[in-house]
Amino acid sequence: MSASTEGNARAAGYTPHPYVGGRTAALRALAAWRMRWPGAPRVIVLTGNPGSGRSRLLTGFLMMCDPEYRKQLPIDDLDPATVPPDLPAPAVPSAAGRTAAQVLWLLADHFELAAGRTEDVFAELAARDEPVTIVVPDVDQAGPVRAAEEATRVVREVLTPLAATETVQLLADVPRELATELAGALPASQVQVIDLDAPEWADPKGLVLHAETALDAGSGAPELPYTTDPAARRALAEALAARAAGSRLTVQLAVQSLLMQPEGFDPADASQLPTSVGEALDLHARRLGADPQTLRLMLAPLAFAEGDGLPVQLLGTLANAVAGRDMSQDLADGMLLAAPFIQPVEPSSEDDEEGTREDGTGEDAEAGAGAGRTLLRLMHPALAEEIRSGLPDVRDTQTRIAMALLEEVPQQDWAQADPYIRDHLAAHTLEAGLLPQLLTDPGLFAHADPVTLRAAIEAVPLEQLGAPARTYLRTAPLLTRSQASATLRAAFLESAFVEDGLAPYAEALHTRGFRLPWRTLWSVPLAGVRAVTTGSVAAAGEDGTAVSRSVAALLVPEGTPGSRTLPDAADGAVAPQDGTGAADGTAAGEDVGAVSGDGAAAAGGRTALLLHDLRAPEYVDADPSQVVQPSEEDRAAAPLGFSRGADYLRVWARADRRMVAALVSDSPVTDADLSPDGVLVVATERGVTARQILVAAPPAAPSVPAQRTGTTDADASHGLEGDHS
Repeated sequence: MSASTEGNARAAGYTPHPYVGGRTAALRALAAWRMRWPGAPRVIVLTGNPGSGRSRLLTGFLMMCDPEYRKQLPIDDLDPATVPPDLPAPAVPSAAGRTAAQVLWLLADHFELAAGRTEDVFAELAARDEPVTIVVPDVDQAGPVRAAEEATRVVREVLTPLAATETVQLLADVPRELATELAGALPASQVQVIDLDAPEWADPKGLVLHAETALDAGSGAPELPYTTDPAARRALAEALAARAAGSRLTVQLAVQSLLMQPEGFDPADASQLPTSVGEALDLHARRLGADPQTLRLMLAPLAFAEGDGLPVQLLGTLANAVAGRDMSQDLADGMLLAAPFIQPVEPSSEDDEEGTREDGTGEDAEAGAGAGRTLLRLMHPALAEEIRSGLPDVRDTQTRIAMALLEEVPQQDWAQADPYIRDHLAAHTLEAGLLPQLLTDPGLFAHADPVTLRAAIEAVPLEQLGAPARTYLRTAPLLTRSQASATLRAAFLESAFVEDGLAPYAEALHTRGFRLPWRTLWSVPLAGVRAVTTGSVAAAGEDGTAVSRSVAALLVPEGTPGSRTLPDAADGAVAPQDGTGAADGTAAGEDVGAVSGDGAAAAGGRTALLLHDLRAPEYVDADPSQVVQPSEEDRAAAPLGFSRGADYLRVWARADRRMVAALVSDSPVTDADLSPDGVLVVATERGVTARQILVAAPPAAPSVPAQRTGTTDADASHGLEGDHS
């Protein structure tokens, strides 16, 4: 199959695809792939220059692959060789804006796989009896952060293993610089590269038809001599296509420019027809009597915009920052100048939810912060690349943008900041080389979208990150998996900072306006804790007299430093009498306590007791056999109760059964207990942590410096593996 089939199809009288308008050779190859025609490859890599029409081709093909949508197409009038069989729609996990892990888990969810790890996804797909068909579009737009180069990870961590799985029939839209790498990982007989700019796949006649349709007054274009007269329209379309060197985007921008502002355009003057995306910008500006550099400066903030687009209210601020001068008059006078290259965007549903979801205590988190925003973005990513490439120093420009965004945060209160600034400032500082300096404010950690912030931080070499950023990376999988509100993210981070020896950062979160459900009192990295219970014990005071101290009694393996071994018969002395609350899931609202000492001993070997002060970060040297536990009456009269599962706990008020705290753990919960006065002690495979449950809003704690020296580094991030967010 080659471009010569285009002419054959038209000679046979077939109707061009109504959305694609050509590309017969490529559509025939894709249809053969879909029907698994003998000799057709199992994997197709679709590539081409930015603006070559890859996305349009893939969209048009998927229209025919969807059983419902194809009913709206003139299937009987199309070239039969371009029409895929009427089969169930393939899986289409778009990579746009997503991390490699998110793309993979979209697939796992689509096929209802039971996989818990990355490698399990590929193993389960390989074990299927019937082949599966997967189409992955927009790999060039992968990732929530542009500078993180997520497209490379998608190709290496998702597409390459999928392509190597014999039960997978794969079609992927991949940038040219990665297409060779993906195709090279397979035997030549199994893969085909369709490069839309290569001669055998080029479609010059289709490009003419594309321009001619866009110029047609019957398709919505204004009535002009070259839009109403078929001969003049055809001549202009041919001239546009000849000058555009196969670029659909160049033709599209040229047509939008002349239709939006037809004055001053002479269709007979070929010098007014662009040969590239950059020339389309410059010719448009000159035709309207403007300086091309001014147009590029007006559009520059959008060329650096992250996510869905830039809020319109930030456009002027960032344009001033990029230009280094006041651009307000240029923007006020130049919207018609910029209009052909800009499109408005509706904020995504995720943005809306971020401003309205609740934190589990009934408190609105950043309520309405993103309501009513208008976003703007450039018509195509290739426009952004063209504008960025024309700037003398991209890193310096990003620095200016980052500083301007920081100045827009009222009193450095992230709760009041525009959602764009909260979620994407890290991306701008990443490209500016300033991200490590930004990662000292725990308020930003809590308010920023964890998927975006995590992707930005992971793009920085670990040795360049401070201890707070490392704690964030360790906690980020929990934040994304739980889909927690800003308040709960702050609560999880508060505990993580205490666990990693960064108590000032934990205290700072209590001053940022959050109604946190708890205050973390202490945490010890003690492995092997088999059971916990709360109680009191007589201990020596500072003056030598006996005092009663509230303690957490930890059942640990014999030989644990600081523990005391007890006779087997005494093991149960620190265990609650009911012994309820198995970690395999307890009904909501059911009281639970530590497992019995007998059960812990049965888990393997003799046990010992280690006593820890319930409220202070210190061990207690006392006779563990003298621990007095709360009575059943004390527990029943306590204002709070709790229930737990394998990796979560819920604390609720007995009076009205209202949930007052929800804890999700990043490691399995071994045991837990709640003291009558509301101290929750939780043992996991990682260690033991005590939290004071705060039913009412706590008093403000003193502020702390943004940076602390001499802290203990958190563990390094373990990456995205196993994160289903």
